[in-house]
Amino acid sequence: MSNVAKIEQPDTGTMMAVIARAASDPSVDLDKMERLLQMKERIDARETEAAFNAALCAAQSETGRISADAVNPQTRSNYASYAKLDKVLRPIYTKHGLALSFDEADSPKPEHVRVLCHVTHKGGHHKTYQKDMPADGKGAKGGDVMTKTHAAGAAMSYGMRYLLKGIFNVAVGEEDNDGNGHSGPTVSMDQAANIEALLTEVGGDKRRFLAYLKVESISDIPAANYATVIKEIEAKRARS
Repeated sequence: MSNVAKIEQPDTGTMMAVIARAASDPSVDLDKMERLLQMKERIDARETEAAFNAALCAAQSETGRISADAVNPQTRSNYASYAKLDKVLRPIYTKHGLALSFDEADSPKPEHVRVLCHVTHKGGHHKTYQKDMPADGKGAKGGDVMTKTHAAGAAMSYGMRYLLKGIFNVAVGEEDNDGNGHSGPTVSMDQAANIEALLTEVGGDKRRFLAYLKVESISDIPAANYATVIKEIEAKRARS
């Protein structure tokens, strides 16, 4: 019976001892050594992945709701800037041995930028997250609102912020305390911009509209209500 056949799910220390003994045994051929080394690599990979997951879980458990510090002039909605997110999150994730780096890649979607976030743990495991962001320079009504260079930079900036929020499961804003809060995802940036544009086109009173929906900003509208909201705005257009 070979040395490899006797090994059943050893830990790293045991595996190293087995490899050391095999390396000093002239009867162990190269093929057996190769299989031992491959088994060691699989064990190491599982252990470093487990350490990565534990660190990410610990970082998320320490991350609370982050207050908004900026306003989107197009949608007139509040959001937490990348600088604010970074200021709050960096001390937390670095304490748990995590590091972030951003990059970009070609997107399969036309006129989009694929933003990448490489998350690395000090134990060696890493994971890459990605988000495709539009970079066509178009506004909510389809007109050109920025150059391609500006659009690419804006897409990268938005993508970094969205990835940072998503990786650490960040909620932005204050806790609802008036009984009118909602749970679940809210409208996307494009959907919010579309609602804003339609309201402007039909001459709607945004303040009254938000009060009617019981939200503070367009970005707070539940995603599940998007179609209904659009129908109500279009109905106002028809009545005008």
